[in-house]
Order: sequence, then C-alpha cells, then structure tokens
Amino acid sequence: MSALGSVSNVRADRCRNVECIGFIGIGSMGRPMIAKLLQAGYQVDVYDIDPAAARDVLEKGARWQDAPRDAARDCEIVITCLPLPQDVFDNMTGEQGALAGMAPGSVWIDTSTTDYHNTIEIARLAAAIGVDSLEAPVSNLSHMGVDFANVSFFVGGPPEAYARSEAVLQTMGAVSFHVGDIGQGQSVKLLTNLLFYTAALASGNALCQSVRDGIPAQQAWRNFVGSSANSVAIEQFAPFLMDGSCDSSCALEIAVKDMDLTVQLADELGMGLLIGRAVEKRYSEAGRKFDRYDNHLRVVELAQAAFGVRLQVPGYRAPSKYGANPAHPPDQEFLTDPIGRIKPKLQHVFPIEDVSLSAIQIHLLESLSGELTRINRLIHDEAFDLGRGMGLSDTLIHDVITWSVGASAWSDGHAQQYGHEQLAPALTTVPHLICPHTEELS
Repeated sequence: MSALGSVSNVRADRCRNVECIGFIGIGSMGRPMIAKLLQAGYQVDVYDIDPAAARDVLEKGARWQDAPRDAARDCEIVITCLPLPQDVFDNMTGEQGALAGMAPGSVWIDTSTTDYHNTIEIARLAAAIGVDSLEAPVSNLSHMGVDFANVSFFVGGPPEAYARSEAVLQTMGAVSFHVGDIGQGQSVKLLTNLLFYTAALASGNALCQSVRDGIPAQQAWRNFVGSSANSVAIEQFAPFLMDGSCDSSCALEIAVKDMDLTVQLADELGMGLLIGRAVEKRYSEAGRKFDRYDNHLRVVELAQAAFGVRLQVPGYRAPSKYGANPAHPPDQEFLTDPIGRIKPKLQHVFPIEDVSLSAIQIHLLESLSGELTRINRLIHDEAFDLGRGMGLSDTLIHDVITWSVGASAWSDGHAQQYGHEQLAPALTTVPHLICPHTEELS
C-alpha cells in the first residue's frame, strides 16, 4: 500500500524519466486525476471522444490531441479512463489507437473497470511492440473522492512496470495496491463493487420499507448511519435517493456492466455467489426498465414502485454537485476516520422534521439495521470467496475492502476474523432486502 505524498515529494520522487503523460477519457473520474497530474508538474496530453469534456483540463494546462495515437506519442505513460470494455479496445488499437503512438519501454495504465480478458488482449498487442501494461481500476474512498485525489488503485501487471509508475498513481490517488498479474486488478475491483452495489440495493430497500411503515426517510437514514449497518453506500450515497437525483456521478449501465462481469468471474471460478447473482438480476432488471444513461441508483426505484413509496424528501438537496443541485460548491471541509480514510464533512439540511416513533416503528428500525448488518456480513463472505478463488491472501482482501467504496462498519470491525471464524450455515434463500418478497408488499 502506498500513501499519497505531498506535491513536492511527488515531484522529487516521480518515476524515472516521466515528463509527459497521455490521458484518454475525460469523464467525471478522469478530469480530477488529470488536474492532479498537472498540479504535480507533469505535461499531460489528452483526448476524448467529446472535445467539450476537455475544456476544464485545457484551462489548467493540458494539451489537446485529435486522436488517441497523438495523445500517446512521446509519452512515457499513457492512461485510459473509459466507461466500457469496447471503449478501451477502440481507443488503444487500430491506426488511430494509442498503441500506434507509443514507444517501446513506455507503460499503458488502464484505470477503467473493464473485462480483464479485454485487458489481457490489449496487453498482448502492447507487448509485441515493447510496451508494458498495467490495469489499475479505481475505487473511491468517499463519494466521488477522486475530486480530491481520495481514491485507491488495484494494480495488476509486471512489478517492474508498477515500480516505474507508482509515483504517478500516488499523484492521482491516496493508496495503491499491487495485487498480482493483469486480471487480478479488475477482479479485485469487481469484488469491492459487489460489496457496494449490494449495500446500495439493500439500503434503498430498507429505506423503502421504513417509509411504507410511516418513518420519514431521513429519520430512518440517520438511524442506519448511526448503527452497525453503516456503510459507504448508505452514508454517502443514500442521500441521493432522498433528493431524487439518484447520483449523477455514475450511469446505470456501468453498474449493470460491473455486476455482469462479477457473475462471469464467479462462473469462471465455479462459485455460487447466491446474493451477488440476485443483486446482478436486480440491476439487470433496472437496466431493461430504465434508460442506460440514467443514474445508477435508479435501481432502487424498483423497490419504490413495489412498496408504493417515494424516498425523496421535499426540499432536501444532497450536499454534492452530483445531486439535485449541480451548482453545489466543492467540498471544503474534511474528516479523517479512525482508520485514516478521508471524507467530506457533509452538512445535511432536511426541511422536514422527524416524528415521534411508535414502539413498533422503533422495533422495525432495529430489525432493519440488524438485517443490513447481516447482509454486509454475508456479502463479505461472498467477496472473500471470490478473492480466495483468485488466489489472494486474506490480508490483501481485507486491505482492499477497507480502502474501497465497499467498506462498511462490518468490514472495519472484523479485520482479524477471516480465516479464524466459524463458518455459518450455507444460505439457501436470498435476504428479503435484496429481493423483497411479494407477500410483504400486499
């Protein structure tokens, strides 16, 4: 694990002979990383299919190029940050692809979450011309933590290429892990995303059940955040359910793609993944029902329709530019938790007051908190099964979960458990907070 150093230290210790970096893909993830590289003194040549996406980084000093090949030319390191596997392949290969402009001895780093078979094929083409390849998918340590370089990288590929590129990764993020060969990085990212998507889905369903039984959404949310059920998903992403935005930082098609890749990985490893497969089906259903460019938390609208409720709190806006108020200013105040992770100090203002709860409602919240905690435990078991199937050590699995968007109160509190715990009976049914039973909705 490598902690982010100061800009001055990064400048002093940057990887040998790296002066120019090519960067292909300037979305919400790529833009802040480019800004960090420019701030550290690197020359960054950029390309995106949408020239307008580069406006902000060009103003900060990046140089625009008209094709991936041109953005990669004369650069010691080329970074891709793209939505889908086909996007990565198209931008790296062919006459206009980045490989056509890369010199022997340079390094390609793919920060996309993609199909590792795709990465391996591109790496094979790169090796034929003397280019080293690294996969380095990104996980936020807080909501859109990339905005202030608060991300982790899970890096697969040759250790020598990682050593040459480590300072660049440190510039763009908070921590990085070398997790093995190409394929391992993508697989580890899928493992952490499995935790996040499960917690997001379960938390949304728990909020729906709370509102159905007369508990205001913000009151139930605060209860869950203050309990053993807490996770990055509910603490920092559920507010986008309550302001109706469903979080504009990530499209639904990305979540659908990630969960499909996770199930494919489980198939390759011969693993059941009972909960994970149910989560994939839920996201797949949402992908068919809604526009693929809709925001990723639209998946919870399936539960809102089933329960006949709306989670949106009138007058509330999540304190983020990715919520209902795109003009919300950048985060200025931050907190460091006991583990050392940094997150924004968010101020939530709810125009609607809390209500007095009955004994039945209090019991419901306690039951839901317990069920969310149980789901966090169960999905961690499935994530550990995936990691072990990939040949990862328990220590590494725990570390990447801790420093990822999949972290929860459960994972933080059970660092020493894995490898020593008594095995729970095998699950035979999916928890109702993943797929609410129809009889509960009558």
